[in-house]
Amino acid sequence: MADLVLTTYDWVPELPRGYVRDLRARWAMEEAGLPYRVESVPFHDRGADHFSRQPFGQVPWLTDGDLSIFESGAILLYLGERSEALMPADPRARSEVIQWLFAALNSVEMASLPWFLFQFSGDKEQTPGRQYLDDFLASRLRHMEAVLAGREWLAGRFSIADILMADVLRLVDRFDGLTEHPACRDYVARATARPAFVKAHADQMAHFAVD
Repeated sequence: MADLVLTTYDWVPELPRGYVRDLRARWAMEEAGLPYRVESVPFHDRGADHFSRQPFGQVPWLTDGDLSIFESGAILLYLGERSEALMPADPRARSEVIQWLFAALNSVEMASLPWFLFQFSGDKEQTPGRQYLDDFLASRLRHMEAVLAGREWLAGRFSIADILMADVLRLVDRFDGLTEHPACRDYVARATARPAFVKAHADQMAHFAVD
């Protein structure tokens, strides 16, 4: 069986290093012990082949033989179907993982990403629109705080849902957005203490440090 191939940028600026979304796939494959290798495409001068694999010119995408998959959530779902270390085979347990996978993308990241972009830009001006985005994220975090106060992982045991949710919350935590949400903060700490995350993160940092 051929190794899975994960494609990411050849380089990114320092600020996003450790947060580029190929980390989610790296983490999953490390958790499952799936053999893979990493290939690169230029961060600048993205060509037609790049856009044929990822229509928005982003990364990552995963290749498995003649199958190519883009979007980190879709990649995690594909990997979850390959390994019970990432997603259980039991239909009820599997559906619980999938619903939390989509919740991370559609309910939490959709609120955290606009907030992050303001933080990233250094824009501190408080406007009605900015206040709305702050309140939107705060509402989502309150709901997650209630969920995570009563469980170690989202769907029983650790799964692809936790990889995605922890990565989404990790970016909020980077800008001190979890200071009032200790259960969320502890959840991120548990997830990122896992050896598979530690290796995946170190590998991504090393990859982007090579000029």
